[in-house]
Amino acid sequence: MTSLSGGSDDGSAAEPASLVCARCGTPAEGPQPTWTCSVENGARQYFCDTCSRENLRAIEGRLDSAWW
Repeated sequence: MTSLSGGSDDGSAAEPASLVCARCGTPAEGPQPTWTCSVENGARQYFCDTCSRENLRAIEGRLDSAWW
């Protein structure tokens, strides 16, 4: 049996490296399902709830019209 996470075969998902908000530097404490993930110039960046809410209009402005 092969693990997709590259870790053990115990069924648990691989924990990502500790996340830090790319805008304000806030560190994530545990799983952050409400953070925003963005791929910019091929690099994945994460934004905390506060920064995501404060910049929602700019984030949505980059989406193709098919997404809204």
